[in-house]
Amino acid sequence: MASAGALLNKRRFLPLFVTQLLGAFNDNLYKNAMVLFVVYSVYNDETAETWFSAIATAIFILPFFLLSALAGQLADTRDKAVIIRIVKFCEILIMLVGGTGLYMAWAGTAVHTVAIPLMMLALFAMGVHSTFFGPIKYAILPQHLNDEEVLGGTGLVEAGTYIAILLGTILAGWIPVEAAGVAVVLTAMIGYATGRQVPPAPPMTEATKLDFNFIRASIALIKATTRVRRVFLAIVAISFFWTIGAVLFIQFPPLAKNVLTASKEVASLFLVVFSIGVAIGSVAINALLKGTVSARYSPVSVIVMGLFVVAFFFVCRQWVPDEAGSLFSVGEFVTHPMAIPLLLSLLGIAVAGGMFVVPLYAFLTTTVHKSEAARTIAANNIVNSGAMVIGSLIAIGLSVAGLDVIYQLLLSAAMCVIAAWLGQLLHKASLEPHGEHEMDV
Repeated sequence: MASAGALLNKRRFLPLFVTQLLGAFNDNLYKNAMVLFVVYSVYNDETAETWFSAIATAIFILPFFLLSALAGQLADTRDKAVIIRIVKFCEILIMLVGGTGLYMAWAGTAVHTVAIPLMMLALFAMGVHSTFFGPIKYAILPQHLNDEEVLGGTGLVEAGTYIAILLGTILAGWIPVEAAGVAVVLTAMIGYATGRQVPPAPPMTEATKLDFNFIRASIALIKATTRVRRVFLAIVAISFFWTIGAVLFIQFPPLAKNVLTASKEVASLFLVVFSIGVAIGSVAINALLKGTVSARYSPVSVIVMGLFVVAFFFVCRQWVPDEAGSLFSVGEFVTHPMAIPLLLSLLGIAVAGGMFVVPLYAFLTTTVHKSEAARTIAANNIVNSGAMVIGSLIAIGLSVAGLDVIYQLLLSAAMCVIAAWLGQLLHKASLEPHGEHEMDV
């Protein structure tokens, strides 16, 4: 079997990979440039800043609830390459609106009445963009790749996505907001150009009438795609993983500030380490499985993830904070005697997490018929979005209840045990002979 890296010189994979990478980069460059500028330069009230961040998150996630079913129907019944071109062209228009909002906010022109509404409108539209592109990026892989290449291609897409998220997030914090407004438009243009190079991916089934009732379509989609036990278990396991992820991501910023007494630049360093770790895990699991779609390493991977979370907890407990009223800079943080154990624990969490979740995504696209792959991913996106909201509410509830953020880490570690159980159920189910339409959960 050729290595996964060999796919990067194939036209059936490279244009899609680059288009997805640029889209993830642009999403995060725009979102973070917007939130950082508004929080640090527009509002001076902690409550207003918190509400803005929460509303921005909700606005971006909302399209996944509303439109994933329609996105899945389209991707499975229309040429995926054509949809990519339409979606990426729309991204240029969206970023023109968002870039205008960023520029107006920077210039101080009608900030509250025009600039912020424009930025929020563009953020919602980018959520729509991601909702329609998401099912395609995975569903197109079984159509363009050989069976033994699907896992490697999925791992590369996951690794590339996290690296793009990393780069977009870092750049948003380092370049002026007016430069970010120009960069997002240019990136969208390049993404449209690469998207036009994706080979045709005609539907594997006849075109059908689209159901625009999002509630009915979403319920029907989830029921239809989870009738296969392996798909059901994969979606549940992925969703539970993202519940853990949501809890961890919410814990990191207050943990960095209040427990580790570290600056926001250090919090960004955490994101760097985490993104690199997931990318490493995504590629490593493909090497271990040698292209075979299997969940046999998923249970042990997520248990190891939980152990690293516990290690992270103990390092935080032993952490000696900076003097009252001051925060560690990046330079001061990395010279702290406990910094290396802390970063290694964080890296371990991310690597193990990547090794757990990547094979599960591969199950979604290889278990069902190719004509249903996009709808399966869309159903997964609906459930995942709900799981992330639940994870966020859990973290908020624990904070309201007065539980210190450092002890909330132990909840994340405990949740890994349940994720391992789900992974083991999936592995057992994958070894049993199943009919395509069988459901025996």
